[in-house]
Amino acid sequence: MVASTPSNGGQKPARRRALSRRQRKLRSYLVAYSFIAPNFAGFAIFTLGPILFAFALAFMHWDGSNHIGFAGLDNFWKLFHDAGFIAAFWNTIIYTAFSVPLTMVCALGLAILLNQKLAGRNFFRTAAFFPYVASLVAVAVVWNMLFNPEMGPVNMILYTFGVDPKDLPGWAADKDWAMVTIILFGIWKNMGYFMVIYLAGLQGINAELYEAADLDGATAWQKFWNVTLPQLTPTTFFVSVMLTIQSFKVFDQVFMITQGGPGTSTLVLVYHIYNEAFISWDLGYSSMVALVLFLLVLVVTVVQFRLTREE
Repeated sequence: MVASTPSNGGQKPARRRALSRRQRKLRSYLVAYSFIAPNFAGFAIFTLGPILFAFALAFMHWDGSNHIGFAGLDNFWKLFHDAGFIAAFWNTIIYTAFSVPLTMVCALGLAILLNQKLAGRNFFRTAAFFPYVASLVAVAVVWNMLFNPEMGPVNMILYTFGVDPKDLPGWAADKDWAMVTIILFGIWKNMGYFMVIYLAGLQGINAELYEAADLDGATAWQKFWNVTLPQLTPTTFFVSVMLTIQSFKVFDQVFMITQGGPGTSTLVLVYHIYNEAFISWDLGYSSMVALVLFLLVLVVTVVQFRLTREE
């Protein structure tokens, strides 16, 4: 009687099928990564690399031409003795604290108004959005003309309403009014963009909620407070986060209107980084200020996420 031996013939096709599956899976991964690779390479070279280098440079001494030297925490301790940094820090906080809520209120108000059936609604939507896409140089020149302390239309209107010439604001030329000018400019320039986002949120609200509120006899304010605002919570959260980050990074309007002056009344963190890096050529210290700004934005954003999650 001959003993039968198990055949391996059935195992080979199974192994081939498993191998072919692995090969197809690997090929699909390679195809996917090949599409991602060019974009990621650009991000790594031009964004991620400079960010990591800036973090390392925060602990170095370097003027951009001589050898890099290790500084330890010297740049960090220098922050507490730098009057420019302290002024820029508080000016950035003040700008953010006022510009973010005021821009949100103006954007939401415009969105609610231009969401109604009005004559020329599309024109007014375009007009409100135009400052956001207009050339910053042209807009800043027009803004300086409007708010010129001596012959600007804004002060002329205030004078017409009875304001004494001695009490007219100096706007960008006055250290007490310069930050107000920057805040007003930021609100005017950005509210059109966030109006569009709020418009999208308003048009996504179920109309049946308003019909139910009408049946309950709700007033316009009650419908706004109990229907519109709760339904806009995700939109409001997105707008608040984007506006906060944008406000902490404010630079261009300060550069075009006041150059951080008069004195240090409108000096903000990004403008201080610019001065230290490209005027004083202290790249190590400017990187430390940039690191502080990064941590500040990170903390504020995390707090916003936590508060929204709890709500």
